[in-house]
Amino acid sequence: MREMMSRTVIYEWLGRQPYRAVWEYQQRLLEQRVAGEIGDRLLLVEHLPTYTLGKSGDQNHLLAGDDELTENHIDFVPIDRGGDITYHGPGQLVGYPILHLEDYRRDVHWYIRQLEEAIIQTIADYGITGSRDPEYTGVWVNDEKIAAIGVKVSRWVTMHGFALNVTTDLSYFGRIIPCGIFHKDVCSIRSLTRHSPILREVWQVFVHKFEQVFQCTVLPAVSPESDDHQPQIASDRISL
Repeated sequence: MREMMSRTVIYEWLGRQPYRAVWEYQQRLLEQRVAGEIGDRLLLVEHLPTYTLGKSGDQNHLLAGDDELTENHIDFVPIDRGGDITYHGPGQLVGYPILHLEDYRRDVHWYIRQLEEAIIQTIADYGITGSRDPEYTGVWVNDEKIAAIGVKVSRWVTMHGFALNVTTDLSYFGRIIPCGIFHKDVCSIRSLTRHSPILREVWQVFVHKFEQVFQCTVLPAVSPESDDHQPQIASDRISL
């Protein structure tokens, strides 16, 4: 295993993007990482309203019909990650690490636990005590899920990742059975604290926690030029 300082992860804040465009972008980065053409990456994004269904999921857990999806401008995308159905939308921090686990540990369960730990440490900064559930992945606060996790690993390179509810409109979860779990609810930082942090603040906290948990150096993809030092993705990096 390499030393911490030799493990560098380049992160990009993509802003608010449609799900399919970022999924295609992930797939390109995965292929490049497997081929050794790029190093590790971390994509951070806020999606337009979308329900995604994992390859082992049950479409019956989508309770909304086609007309309702169209009327509410919600996309539905069956995808190649593990897990069941979940929601992505405004007010939610979504992260997609593209990591080569050969440089960390060749253990998918370990990787998922590390993601959970980075999220647990992130929400602790907002006075929230997160925990794991022995039966289900993700991060929980009492009996409510605050962050969902679903990943894919190809040749020990990861894609997909996590979704942390920050100021998410939780009513969207009422149109699905989240993660196929009938007897548990969802929550957000806002619903638990009555505080509405902006995503920029939360992803900055998460990047710091990710760096500590994965023992790596995390750097922006683009040299910051604006006063608030937010990396901006170039227009030719992602097709919308």
